[in-house]
Amino acid sequence: MSSNTFGTLFRVTTFGESHGAALGCVVDGVPAGLPLDLDAMKYELARRRPGQSGMTTPRKEADEPEILSGVLNGVATGAPIAILFRNTNQHSADYDAIANLYRPGHADYAWERKFGLRDARGGGRTSGRETVARVAAGTIAKQILFEMHRITIRACALEIAGIRAQEIDWSQVERNPVRAPDAGAAALMIQAVEAARADHDSVGGIILCEATGLPVGLGEPVFDKLDALTAHAILSIGGVKGIEFGAGFEAAAMRGSTHNDPILPGGEFASNNAGGVLGGISNGDVFTFRCAVKPTASIARPQMTVDRSGAPAEISTPGRHDPCLVPRMVPVVEAMTAIVLADLLLIAKNSSLH
Repeated sequence: MSSNTFGTLFRVTTFGESHGAALGCVVDGVPAGLPLDLDAMKYELARRRPGQSGMTTPRKEADEPEILSGVLNGVATGAPIAILFRNTNQHSADYDAIANLYRPGHADYAWERKFGLRDARGGGRTSGRETVARVAAGTIAKQILFEMHRITIRACALEIAGIRAQEIDWSQVERNPVRAPDAGAAALMIQAVEAARADHDSVGGIILCEATGLPVGLGEPVFDKLDALTAHAILSIGGVKGIEFGAGFEAAAMRGSTHNDPILPGGEFASNNAGGVLGGISNGDVFTFRCAVKPTASIARPQMTVDRSGAPAEISTPGRHDPCLVPRMVPVVEAMTAIVLADLLLIAKNSSLH
């Protein structure tokens, strides 16, 4: 069993390290004949790319995808699609001084205890740089979803540093560096991120994601429910600490008469507290969830830790890091959602004679 592969029919395997020669993915199960829009892939990668604004790490990587297999004359052949991203701007020396220390908030301690060794150069496989491969694979999944059922996915920064968007205007998301759907809230979020950076600290936030156009029937109960697989996918993104669908945790304070979504003639719903999922199966409404993103663990502020011998030590994490993970994580959340939906859409085609 490989923990580097996700999916059943639409299968994505990622490989590579943050400071290695390259990262990449192998995407299997792509229907033959699917036109591959490379420009769309480059657009999505640019949304995730480091160094795109003052809200992100200054590390510069072109993130230029090299398609190694599975595509002929711009069309998927049905063979596995392999995509490579070469690292060109590694600063591995930034980590030399702390290679013998465990960074608070990182996987260093647990990874080394589990495997007996770890890659101190930016965290290796645990680095957020691994998500470049997810976004590439997610772009292909988005194209499958749109070609097969006109399904679209979008996400935004609903909240950063406790500052929450008061309105959801999707046209605003790509107009500000924090990807907030509220121009007024975006300005306050930017100030909060800049203040955290100046204080050698970081902040977290909440991402809202929604998918529209889903047919009724996506999801395979009991263990591969739509919301269960989505939770698996989203929680596999480094830095995500929680997820809720529809009304989410607010449902705990509701009565059933309030939480239940009345069904209207024609199969529509009067509300969407269920988040577009009933019994783990899409009900045709908008599929919506929110996920919580922790503050970036790598901060320049001194913190207490221990070295490999267990002796107490002080550490500050040098190098180039995002003061907030949320803006660059928005396209990653979209990508993982697309991967789940594409897989379930292909499974649904074979799950019933109905």
